[in-house]
Amino acid sequence: MKQRKIFAILAMVLVLVLSVGVFAACNPKEDGNKDQTDPDAERLEQYLAESAKIYGEQLGDFKAAYEKAVAETKNTSKRYALMALAEAKLMESAVFIPGSANGGTYAISKVAPNTISSVLWGNDSDRFHNAILADKLITAADRTALKAKWSTMREEGKTAKDYETAVKAYFSEHGYSVKTTYNMGYASDPQTWDAQATSRAADSEAIVNTYDSLMEYDAFNVLQYALAENHTVSDDGLTYTFTLRKGVKWVNSKGQEIAELKADDFVAGFQHMLDAKGGLEYLVEGVIVNAAEYNAKAVTFDKVGVKADGDYKVVYTLTEPKSYFLTMLGYNVFAPLCRSFYESQGGKFGSEFDAADTAYKYGKTQDNIAYCGPYVVTTNTAKSEIVFSKNESYWNKANINLDKITWKYNDGKDNLKAYNDTKSGTLDGAGLNATSAAQAKKDTVDGKTYFDEYHYVTATDATAFGTFFNINRTAYANAQDGKLQTAKDSAEQARTKAALSNVHFRRALAMALDRTSYNAQTVGADLASVSLINSFTPGNFVSLTEDVTVSINGKDTTFKKGTYYGAIMQAQIDADEVKIKVWDPTADEGAGSSAGFDGWYNAENAMAELKIAIAELKAQGVDLVVKKDGKDTPVPIHLDLPAFISSQIYYNRAFSYKKSLSDALGGYVTVDLAGATTSGDWYNAGYYTDFGYQANYDLYDVSGWGPDFGDPSSYLDTLTEGGYMAKCLGIF
Repeated sequence: MKQRKIFAILAMVLVLVLSVGVFAACNPKEDGNKDQTDPDAERLEQYLAESAKIYGEQLGDFKAAYEKAVAETKNTSKRYALMALAEAKLMESAVFIPGSANGGTYAISKVAPNTISSVLWGNDSDRFHNAILADKLITAADRTALKAKWSTMREEGKTAKDYETAVKAYFSEHGYSVKTTYNMGYASDPQTWDAQATSRAADSEAIVNTYDSLMEYDAFNVLQYALAENHTVSDDGLTYTFTLRKGVKWVNSKGQEIAELKADDFVAGFQHMLDAKGGLEYLVEGVIVNAAEYNAKAVTFDKVGVKADGDYKVVYTLTEPKSYFLTMLGYNVFAPLCRSFYESQGGKFGSEFDAADTAYKYGKTQDNIAYCGPYVVTTNTAKSEIVFSKNESYWNKANINLDKITWKYNDGKDNLKAYNDTKSGTLDGAGLNATSAAQAKKDTVDGKTYFDEYHYVTATDATAFGTFFNINRTAYANAQDGKLQTAKDSAEQARTKAALSNVHFRRALAMALDRTSYNAQTVGADLASVSLINSFTPGNFVSLTEDVTVSINGKDTTFKKGTYYGAIMQAQIDADEVKIKVWDPTADEGAGSSAGFDGWYNAENAMAELKIAIAELKAQGVDLVVKKDGKDTPVPIHLDLPAFISSQIYYNRAFSYKKSLSDALGGYVTVDLAGATTSGDWYNAGYYTDFGYQANYDLYDVSGWGPDFGDPSSYLDTLTEGGYMAKCLGIF
């Protein structure tokens, strides 16, 4: 979050991953104690200087390669190739172990396939107003038939609306009725309702249903006009002008009209986004003229390249042509803000903005925002229920399929709850974890098991969950409340920090983790490898549109038109002789993929890397081996891994992590599980932190990132020096 967040985190629906997934982005807002969260200026300056030094030591190769990539602004294919070479260096640094994407799990659902956008970036896959639901669970056979119909109609050039009509006709012909309400599970309450002030998935997934964007992706993943009715681009590619629909209304949470949407609301939204500093502001630096300079307080907002041309034209001026600019519009960075309502809630702009002002109420609750989207939030009870009711003033009301969406809270402790609630009709779908899948294979309906009759495998998305290594740990208890305190003394803390500062030690950990067994604890053995990923950016995220020649270790190498990003990444890794596989040209039935296999796990390679690390650490005075009774005896490095022990599934997953490293590394590493009895304590260790110095772990496997737009930089920017996800590494 990446958040954001983030954000295109779910390819199907939130409920489908409730029992098998966690949240993306490492950014939620959470107040901590003063000592942890409010360092004085001198301490902060020292911390940032130390972070920069550590970053250079551990990620210097990635930094140099990535700077070369982003400097390439004229040739998009060459830019992609250089970014792939940079990501290879990032993977080789092993500060992040790729884990899994959302999806690739068993599920049962009443939601018709492909009636929600499955675009891999932005927030549009979390907009549910066009979802079509049946009145009962859709059989596996009918789901397969509908997916085939979607593919055929898309190839024939039909519209997403044509597909919706076909789905409703299919339902009628096969004994289903259309349901106009949707009950789904959720696991984390929004911390804010301010669209512009957050990049955390748990916030964005809710808020996106309360507003529309200029353009949005439809069910065929084609950009369509929403609040805009057309746009133009200047010949030099620098100026985008959007003409707005007239008559679009802002309403309050009671559905009462309060203003007409105007071009100035997009200007207000952009300035508030920069002022709020919720993690979104960095996404537009180097994209919109003077956004970076405004963030640095070097210019006033009137110099920023977002203007209103009258009431119905919004003009964005770019720093340089960006081929991916339109792909950014579905993300909350470019959401509108009703200026008059914002100001009525105590909102101010520029140097006068102060989120801590007692008079400032905007986004505090669902009643403190204005709505221009398909729904208003009529109920919001923490850890219970959130209800989205149809906005009767919505400009496109006639074309939405759901009158009401109800989110029902699940704390994750009962592995069967989502499944049982779906069977009873309380929910309209559920992901099947290992426990519930086994139960579904026992339960019967009309002589068949629930599993055989209804199950399907969800599509994977572009989310990158994984394990982050804390290379500069300074927190040994949760910043918010002191929970999950380490058992390590200061000497052991220093040993661990030295070990995690060694690239070969980190590679040993990465290669020692049997990710298939680890993933099986949440999704079951049958699907354990389906959602596995091997890189940060998916290898098939982009491909070259022309032949490109780049230098790999001083040798000019040409990649042909159509070459996937992952293949170029692999070429650099192979040249560097690092034994990991991030791209398999034979995967996905020969199409090639970076997912669906474990290209990291190899116990022999792990021990080879560990032997190098042991020698290098010994030279620094850190011994992992001592003589005892004349024999070499390991002195293990202790690594803290927060674990949600109240959930059997997540406890099993953490224990699998512990056992895997112990088995592969021969006693040189001990993973200590920091037991969290609530999901909140688990998230507080890292997910609910704002700064690297609050990260209370050595290893953390809760957070991840989803792309915000259709360019590899949407991933890689987050792990640049001071980038948004760098805090997950204990720096910045």
